Amino acid sequence: MDTQLTAAHWIYLAGIVVILLTMAIRKNIVVPAVTATLLTAWAFSGSLITGLSAIFNASLTAAKELFNIFLIIAIVTAMLGALREMGADRMMVTPFRRVMRAGPSSFIVLAIVTYVISLFFWPTPAVPLVGAVLIPVAIRAGLSPMSVGMVIAIAGQGMALSSDYIIKVAPGISAKSAGVDADSVADKAMVLSLVVGLTALVLTYVMQRRTWRNPSPELLVEWENAAERGGEDDEQDKGDTPGGGATAGGNGRASAGANGHPPAPTGPPVGGGAGGEAAVSTVSTVKTVPVVQPVEPEQDRKTVAAKVFALLVPVVYLAFIVYLLLGKFTDVVPPLKGGDAAAIVGGLAAMLLFAASATNDKRNFLETSSQHVVDGLVFAFKAMGIVLPIAGFFFIGNGDFSAAILGMPADSTGPAFLFDLITAAQSHLSPNPVITSFAVLFVGLIAGLEGSGFSGLPLTGSLSGALGPVVHMDPSTLAAIGQMGNIWSGGGTLVAWSSLVAVAGFARVPVLSLARKCFLPVMAGLVLSTVVAIIIF
Repeated sequence: MDTQLTAAHWIYLAGIVVILLTMAIRKNIVVPAVTATLLTAWAFSGSLITGLSAIFNASLTAAKELFNIFLIIAIVTAMLGALREMGADRMMVTPFRRVMRAGPSSFIVLAIVTYVISLFFWPTPAVPLVGAVLIPVAIRAGLSPMSVGMVIAIAGQGMALSSDYIIKVAPGISAKSAGVDADSVADKAMVLSLVVGLTALVLTYVMQRRTWRNPSPELLVEWENAAERGGEDDEQDKGDTPGGGATAGGNGRASAGANGHPPAPTGPPVGGGAGGEAAVSTVSTVKTVPVVQPVEPEQDRKTVAAKVFALLVPVVYLAFIVYLLLGKFTDVVPPLKGGDAAAIVGGLAAMLLFAASATNDKRNFLETSSQHVVDGLVFAFKAMGIVLPIAGFFFIGNGDFSAAILGMPADSTGPAFLFDLITAAQSHLSPNPVITSFAVLFVGLIAGLEGSGFSGLPLTGSLSGALGPVVHMDPSTLAAIGQMGNIWSGGGTLVAWSSLVAVAGFARVPVLSLARKCFLPVMAGLVLSTVVAIIIF
């Protein structure tokens, strides 16, 4: 039976094309998505009122489906803020300094630590954590700044975020749009992310090896002074960075503040203005008797607490990984589904947040805990809020959500614009899984040009759900391929106006040069991973 295409179908298709073109010219796609939602709903219902209400209903439907993702981001970010306040975040990574003695070992350790931390905490909070502590060690060990930037971007922003296997934000969005199980997408995305990441890291090692130098403390001094001299050739080991690099990557405290987490207050200034001399005399008298005695025990207590949490947090999450593995591969414990695992990650993060806040500030921990949660929610909506109206537009093309968006009765079946378009065009499509797989990858790469890495997931997910049966492929496989394209492009390895800016700032290299250097290794990995997906899935 032939599918009857209406004006609403063609408007929906035009909306997809406009969104892709808008992404291609590096512009924000919220306005095109909202406008396309209005016009599609108006054309389908014949009512402007329905079209206007669909704008709100689309974002509301997307929020209902995705709020669990926002919440887990918020809680994990809040926990990391509490750890940062007590200094435990830095202590978690300092043991790795002992093994970063030369270029090759630093390359491997930097990749592993960045990957593991980004897998649990996402790259946005992990990059400042790793960058502030481990980058100087890697530079001193002989790695070039460009090599450091490439390793962090590939391991964290690419390999960890593209699978998102622990928090499951990306697989959740892809699976919702494709109409498949999130765990199925997550498992395939994990395999593909490792193929892309390991391929890119090996190529980076080979391409950058000649730029490394013998370990020396002078390399660190040279790198720290590079911003003042200005950029030279980005192939050199010197600090090839624009003037802003010193601010972005100069030290951990400044960088943490720049990423939305202000450094801990240091107390009010002593004296000021014309009262400078009085202030000096006051300080000299206070210094002799009462201040030093109580401060040292308090400082020692906080240091011990920070060490405890620096050990406790990795141990807790390592135990959770063991639990997940036992549930997946044995019958010792019941297996956890995607939503259950994310909920436990959030619950553990909340308990660790409260414990860290109470330990760091017993008197005000109720207020500080709440403030960390607020900061986490603000961060989550800043990072992910743009997804809601975009996802709302793509949800209106999915029959599972369109009825609610269009204000139809609860027991009625909504239109499936995207699936209808694919069905109508399937006689013109080549039933070739190779062509389809690379087409979905290409759409993901184009969608990632927007710079967030997540806004295109509803598109590639919906396309995967519609195209999978046509070419006799598992939609979850196509969704995972599309997810690779989206996140490796826009998540912070290929697009210079993404969070790659933070990596370049910490490494003190030009962000455009870093994106250019990452292009060949990452694209080679993406092509190989797509071939692997076609063969094994």
